[in-house]
Amino acid sequence: MREIIFEVTEAPEGGYDARALGHSVFTQGDDWDDLKDMVRDAVLCHFDDRETPRVIRLRS
Repeated sequence: MREIIFEVTEAPEGGYDARALGHSVFTQGDDWDDLKDMVRDAVLCHFDDRETPRVIRLRS
């Protein structure tokens, strides 16, 4: 897989939620920088080395 896209929304309790389109990957972050780190970690945990997407896109 070449890329994965996350839909980002503001969480009602503060911070951000990110859900991957077409995959069962979901994470949260307190702020934008935290969210980027959490998304990267979620992708690395969800995919094995051969399947890890090279590009991660966040869209709001």
